[in-house]
Order: sequence, then C-alpha cells, then structure tokens
Amino acid sequence: MLPTIAWQDDAIVMVDQRKLPRDEVYVTCRTANDVARAIKTMVIRGAPAIGVAAAMGIAMAMQRNGARGTKQFTTDFQRTCDLMAGTRPTAVNLFWAIDRMKRAFAEEAHAGASVAEIQQRLVREAQAIHDEDVESCRAIGRHGAALVPDEARILTHCNAGALATAGYGTALGVVRGAIEAGKHVAVIADETRPFLQGARLTAWELVRDGIETTVITDNMAGSLMRQGQVNLVVVGADRIAANGDAANKVGTYPLAILAREHGIPFYVAAPRSTIDLATPNGEGIPIEERDAREVTHVGATQVAPAGARVRNPSFDVTPARLITGIITECGVARAPYEASLRALFHEGG
Repeated sequence: MLPTIAWQDDAIVMVDQRKLPRDEVYVTCRTANDVARAIKTMVIRGAPAIGVAAAMGIAMAMQRNGARGTKQFTTDFQRTCDLMAGTRPTAVNLFWAIDRMKRAFAEEAHAGASVAEIQQRLVREAQAIHDEDVESCRAIGRHGAALVPDEARILTHCNAGALATAGYGTALGVVRGAIEAGKHVAVIADETRPFLQGARLTAWELVRDGIETTVITDNMAGSLMRQGQVNLVVVGADRIAANGDAANKVGTYPLAILAREHGIPFYVAAPRSTIDLATPNGEGIPIEERDAREVTHVGATQVAPAGARVRNPSFDVTPARLITGIITECGVARAPYEASLRALFHEGG
C-alpha cells in the first residue's frame, strides 16, 4: 500500500489526493503553513491522516524555530498549534493529535529540557502518532474481520482506507483484515458526491490492491439492498460522540436508514482517537460547510446554473440507534454506547 504521508529529509511529503486517480502526484510541505494549507484544501484528508499531518507539521515547524530563545520558541509552538487547529473543525483526531503534541511539549518543558531536547521529543511524538495509527488500523481490521461473512459484499461510503489514515485504513482495514483472514469479499463503493472520494480514492486503492470493486452512484444503494446485493455496510468516522452518534461524510446517515430498513448490519470503523467522550451526542459535533464550487462544478466543468443557492455540509451525523457496532483497535463496541465506548478507554489502557 502507498504511504499516505511520510517525513523525508527536512520536509513532509504526501500524496495529493485531489489528483487521484488520474495522476499520482506528491506534495512537499516545508513549512507549517504548507501543511495547514494541504489539510484545508484536502490534499490530505481523512480524520486519522489529518491528525498525523498536523503532528508532523508542528514538529517540523519547531525544528526550524529553535534559534530565537525559549520564550519565543514557546510562543511559536502555540501559534503553530492554533494554525493547525483552524484547518478543519469536524475531525476530532486533529485536535487529539494537537493536544498530544502539547502534552509532549509541556512534559519536556516541566522537566527543564533544552530547546533542542524539546525539538527531538516533538519529532518522536509525531512519528509515534503515525506509527500507532497504522497499528491501530491493522487491529481494527482484525476485529472487524470476524464480523464479515465469507463471500460478503460490503458497501462503503467516502474513503476510509489507507489514504484516510497513516496506512491500511479503518473501514477498508476491515476489508483487508477479512481478506487476510482468508475470506472472499467484494466492495461496493459509493461514488460520494460532491468530492467523489469513493469513486476516485476508494476504488483506486482497492483496484490497486487487486480487490474486487464496483463503483455506484450514491442513489443506487437502496435498490441494491432491496435486491439482496449488500451483506453489510462499513464506514469510517470523523468524530464519534459519547453516546455513539457518529459524524461521517455526508450521505452516511441515509445509508444507515436504508440498512436498517433492509435488515443489513451497519458498522462504523474508527480508532479510539476518533471517539470524543467530551461531546455528549451528535448535536454537539461541529459540521464543516465547504465551498459551493465543490457542488456546482465537477473539476472545471460547471454542472449547476450560476445564481442557484448551494448547501455543502461536508458531514452528517448517524444516530447511535442505527449503528450495529463501532469497530475500534480495542474491540467492537455495541449499544449501550455510553458504557461500551467509555469502557474501551479503560480496557485499552
């Protein structure tokens, strides 16, 4: 699998996901502003991946800011954290990663570490966030594989694969885990308007890995379910509230309703860093509203008339009552989620 993001020499290199599947282009970020812009413009996307990118961006920026004294170094660190926090509001992994970098900084500063020692710790912390994410996704895949019947046809929405994480994927991690367990599965990928992450990214990943994939338009899912062509739905998440309500790419909520109507299991796959116990329910999850042009245009081609009003919420919230289970690196949480999600943090350490 292609690495989504990597630290190479003194720069952060990431696949430009806006160009896939037509062009495999890499973007080199040399400053914190470069990384923030890459997150905001969706060069890199997916909740775990942008958390990794933010951590790496902070560490890289502070490597360059060590010659101006401890006080200025601390001020620059806080400004860099604020810059990353202002990129995308919904994905809680972003804020989790920033908070983890802040704790690492505070621990070193409290211990009287030098600027050079703090810089080294920040680099180690960012790399640990990256490596742990890959391992978390593999564990999600192992736990999820047990839920997948042999010969299953799995419907997914958006891209929750290697490209949305540091590698391997969450929802697609379940697919990969099932295949590694010896099961034969096929994936039905919603195209996922308006940014087409399913058609452009999920299908690209799976075809590249030799996994059977069928792309459908977003409005086909119900018909396929009625015809018995879908065995389960597995999606990712950008934030999961304490009660199990889950925010994911817009269009996920209707899929959950369709799955319930047709008696099809509906699973959310995400690491613990996506679970936000401080947000009681989905009403408290901020929903990013993106540029109208993503709806009115496909690439450079205008598909809606000028002057029409446009709504472009990037996410919707699926109520916990529609979710069969939440697959994490520590196991599968089931209703009542208030208890099972909280327990994951005690059992997982």
